[in-house]
Amino acid sequence: MAGMSGTRGRAALRRVAIGAAACLWATQVWAQQAPAPVPAPGYTMPATQVWDLAADSGEVYRIFVSYPAGKEAEAPEDGYPVLYVLDGNAYFGSFAQARWVQEYLPVGKSIVVGVGYPGDEAWDVRRLKDFTAPLLDPPPRQWRALAQYESGARRQFLDFLTGKLRDEIARRHRVDPDRHSLFGHSLGGLFALYALYERPGAFHSIVAASPSMEWNAQGILEDERAFSARLADGKIPRTSRLMVLVGDRDTDDDPEPARALVERLDRLSGHGLRVRLHRYPEEVHVSVPARSVTDVLRFAFEIR
Repeated sequence: MAGMSGTRGRAALRRVAIGAAACLWATQVWAQQAPAPVPAPGYTMPATQVWDLAADSGEVYRIFVSYPAGKEAEAPEDGYPVLYVLDGNAYFGSFAQARWVQEYLPVGKSIVVGVGYPGDEAWDVRRLKDFTAPLLDPPPRQWRALAQYESGARRQFLDFLTGKLRDEIARRHRVDPDRHSLFGHSLGGLFALYALYERPGAFHSIVAASPSMEWNAQGILEDERAFSARLADGKIPRTSRLMVLVGDRDTDDDPEPARALVERLDRLSGHGLRVRLHRYPEEVHVSVPARSVTDVLRFAFEIR
């Protein structure tokens, strides 16, 4: 009896082993024959469009647009106000989402235009060319590593923003020609200040977030002084409103230059310039834009 029991046990073990091997073989065959899994589609934000537009110089920009989809008939009588967001690859998503979920509020009855570059990176080196004055020769010590890249096309980029791009947005959507606003961060914030100084009436509102005013040994101060003199002399009939944003833990741009800038410009309030400073106590350089989204939308779109 004991022998039979052992024989039966060994036979059972062989059957289990054979069954396991068969299952393993079947699994391997199925894996070889089964189609590869189809990648899940990426998320597409509702009420948005993405397209490319070439400037007259031939430079191609990726344009991201968030708008009240299917509600052109509900547009304000004068059309929708528009906010242009520089470094659109990095920042458009935050502004578009905030506009979309607040579409029943004044800030949502608007259009957000991200201005970026073809590709999937957050930042493109072309921003250095578009946002700056020509790098000094020889360059300041802290900017020497950037001398290998192009710089100095800020005037041409401003022409594109206020010309061909603005015309194309107006062709596609009902927009208010008097309510165009601009947001820029870091070097984009530096460009936003330049836009105010160079073409004071081109935008209704301008937001300069953590502006890199140290570029070219603070060369932007020359533009500021020229603008201030023209405004004080009554040579500027209309000027943008300005909001300066900065993080108190910003190690790239000390908040004190931003505070001093607002104090200087605030002295021009009697000549029509409206300026404010918004400081974020816990934010660092790169986190200021995300923290500021709703404040920027309100500044750009709410009538005050």
